[in-house]
Amino acid sequence: MEEDTGALPRKENFSEWYNEILWRAEIMDVRYPVKGLYVWYPHGFGIRKRAYGILRDLMDRDHAETMFPLLIPKTEFMKEAEHIKGFEDEVYWVTHGGRNELDVPLALRPTSETAIYPMYSLWIRSHTDLPLKLYQVVNTFRYETKHTRPLIRLREITSFKEAHTVHATWEEAAAQVEVALGLYREFYDSLRVPVIVSRRPAWDKFPGADYTIAVDTVMPDGKTLQIGTVHMLGDHFSRTYAITYEDANGERQYAYQTCYGISERSIAAVISVHGDDKGVVLPPEVAPIEVVIVPIIVGKRRDEVLAAATVLEEEFRNAGFAVKLDAREMRPGAKYYHWEMRGVPLRVEVGPRDIDANTVVAVTRNGKKTTLDRRGVVEGVCSILAQFGEELSQTARQAMAGRITTASNLEEAAEVVKNGVAVVHWCGSQECAEKIEAAVDASIIGSEIRSDLIAVSDGPCIACGGNGTSALVARTY
Repeated sequence: MEEDTGALPRKENFSEWYNEILWRAEIMDVRYPVKGLYVWYPHGFGIRKRAYGILRDLMDRDHAETMFPLLIPKTEFMKEAEHIKGFEDEVYWVTHGGRNELDVPLALRPTSETAIYPMYSLWIRSHTDLPLKLYQVVNTFRYETKHTRPLIRLREITSFKEAHTVHATWEEAAAQVEVALGLYREFYDSLRVPVIVSRRPAWDKFPGADYTIAVDTVMPDGKTLQIGTVHMLGDHFSRTYAITYEDANGERQYAYQTCYGISERSIAAVISVHGDDKGVVLPPEVAPIEVVIVPIIVGKRRDEVLAAATVLEEEFRNAGFAVKLDAREMRPGAKYYHWEMRGVPLRVEVGPRDIDANTVVAVTRNGKKTTLDRRGVVEGVCSILAQFGEELSQTARQAMAGRITTASNLEEAAEVVKNGVAVVHWCGSQECAEKIEAAVDASIIGSEIRSDLIAVSDGPCIACGGNGTSALVARTY
């Protein structure tokens, strides 16, 4: 792979920085000859693999993983009118098999409700079959007509984790929404990405849902990125697809459902929230390489230094670290640049002086240098990585807090959304939302806010003066 050269754009020029960092840090290659489809570099895919390993571990607590087909018959896809209306302009259709026109066109799944729920209607018979909680990690396809951007707005979403649950009552399904939100908070805590949870306006909910709760983060340019959604489906889909169960009294009842998803936008959030002017900065939890060992070769002691570095590598690997020994014939400074660009959390240097002193030098990705006694090096590295992760969390929280500002009128809100998120009072009406959005050139993205960084309160709606409560106004990806 070609080595990057030249200066990286400063992160304050976020859009330019983001586009450059994806190829320089070997996250994704954008040169695939279909718009909106991108190729994971091995390093980028390694980040995805570790992040989704965390996500799978969380889901596996009380969900079972499955896999449904990519192709959905048009006859099934068109059954749920409100759902289809939300996706009809984004669907890719397969109309031919070889040279033969298909009797029934097949949709490439934009999401999988219409693939999964016909099977649920066959699987669920009794209240003893409930709750049913399944998930899958698959690719989905949406014909995006807006400007596409790697990891953020795609025509092929390569890493869509979607969960679909079925319950006996509306209350049990609503409780599952809260369980899902808890899992997502835990996931993003592991990624060191701060989030804001809020309820989407009724006109912005998932097509066919009773309501949608969304998980957002704030990007360096002040725009919000939706990085998770949880949908309370009620019994809309169960009535369409005849998902019923026999209750304890022997009567047939319609089931209640939820669905919730996360995509590779989670990786975009990690890169964007933590990265700096030197490149990607990865939390240890998702770094494909947690520790890189750089031998400092001086004079005649080359073989001795390499031998010491190799022993060190084996110790780290045996202790469970993802470790890489960089024994390439190049200057140490060039190696530092290479691994800093790719976000490796910790660099360990070993040279003749370190061997003589029975020490190593550990340098975190944020530049903190520590000399460690060779005899306790594993414990020392564990401690440094744990502290580094906590520092990432705190830095990210402080940055998000600095991009969220309360606005008491339309003029203030219009100024805030140029570089951040405005918290305003809103009465909840669509009419006032449209007035606010037109005045500030941004969107009402949610109310019923859940974030310890935001003080929620009641007050006069900034559009009509009526009774209002806190809502988020932001420009979005």
